[in-house]
Amino acid sequence: MNPDHLYQLADAVIAGHRLDLDQALALAVLPDHELPLLLAAASRVRHHFFGDRIALCSIVNAKSGLCAEDCAFCAQSSFHTTGAVTYPLLPSATLLAGGRDAVDNGSACYGIVTSGTGINAGEELERICTVVHQLAADGELAPGASLGILDQQSLLALKEAGLVTYHHNLETARSYFPQICTTHAYEDDVATVRLAKQAGLRVCCGGLFGLGETMEQRIELAFTLRELQVDSVPINFLDPVAGTPLSTMQQLTPLACLHIIALYRLLLPDCHITVCGGRQSNLRELQSWIFLAGASGVMTGDYLTKEGRRPEDDQRLIADLGLTVTKEFVR
Repeated sequence: MNPDHLYQLADAVIAGHRLDLDQALALAVLPDHELPLLLAAASRVRHHFFGDRIALCSIVNAKSGLCAEDCAFCAQSSFHTTGAVTYPLLPSATLLAGGRDAVDNGSACYGIVTSGTGINAGEELERICTVVHQLAADGELAPGASLGILDQQSLLALKEAGLVTYHHNLETARSYFPQICTTHAYEDDVATVRLAKQAGLRVCCGGLFGLGETMEQRIELAFTLRELQVDSVPINFLDPVAGTPLSTMQQLTPLACLHIIALYRLLLPDCHITVCGGRQSNLRELQSWIFLAGASGVMTGDYLTKEGRRPEDDQRLIADLGLTVTKEFVR
């Protein structure tokens, strides 16, 4: 592809043009030797909307295992034998301590994540609301939560408590979802995203790549996210877990990961894009390239069931690139 064409395409996206399906498909099939041109275009768009600012986020596995969903990738599904630890909702003091660690690590957002189809109304939801209220009152980070499929009343309660961001991934394209999960409908997830938006919450919604989906299906997911007008898009890459149906899936190459990030930046130009799970094992020595590819954030610290990257290493990587850690655009 002509470098001038990609440069002009980036300018058009900055000016408000939204890529159509044919344009997205053309970018999706670019050969690896032309990938630097695509990364340069994506970096240009990222810099326009986010400057040199990068936001860190972190999570706590607040309730682990015994999930009634059969997601083919998940270590916490009760359908799979993975050896993942199981425990009920953590005490409030433990959740608050995690928030203090997140502040110390420079995170802008701290997500309380629970396994299961959805959090139970009553004591569990009340405990999370109490923790969220305290975190919000401290004012040092934006409280977030990923509690599964919720109704509007629960989402409004979280909003009233001070929740800033509700996280709920669609995981993959609508057309591929039945290959990944059969225990609930895709539209249940879409409905939760819509309800969270209606409740006035900032919505973080993205996917997991490397599940066997096609590039066309990756684009399909991006168009769904664009239609839902989500605020933030987490990009995860499969790190196969022994005992799951996808345990033998071949991981994506680093260049394939960067291609996805760049494509999403051009399709979702003003969305905050955070690279999260699987980045160490998939990107390997090219982790620093995610910002050139268009990412404006990164999840730091541990993931749900796997060890993550040390926050101090991420902060040094960001500083070495001449970028600045910020909290402003996730509040």
